[in-house]
Amino acid sequence: MARPQLFVPDPISGYAIGGHDPVSYFVDGRPRKGSRRYEYTWGGAEWIFVNEGNLAAFKRDPHAYAPLFAGCGGHALSDGFAAAGNPFIFAIVGGRLVFFHSVVNRFLFLANVTQLLKDASANARKTGCYPDE
Repeated sequence: MARPQLFVPDPISGYAIGGHDPVSYFVDGRPRKGSRRYEYTWGGAEWIFVNEGNLAAFKRDPHAYAPLFAGCGGHALSDGFAAAGNPFIFAIVGGRLVFFHSVVNRFLFLANVTQLLKDASANARKTGCYPDE
């Protein structure tokens, strides 16, 4: 089964999660474009950050900020499919960032979050939606 590229890279720059700062989802409640001044390599991907503080937070605990399932869509993964999540369609679930392919997928996932999170987690390794470390 083909899986989407690791951590949904920007098609031009190649930065993880479309060039957005993963910490900004938690600090600002939304994605913010990172700056090339604050780059870091982790999990087989290049990441950029808004500022030094966000970079430092990510370096201390990348698993806390990187999207769960390596950026694959949570709802599709709960059905056993690997689909790239959209960095603009997200939710914080159990303290982790989860991307979705569509707003409908996000709604359906959150409507049955306990079971679908369990199902998605069970399918993560089988589909390749698990980061290199």
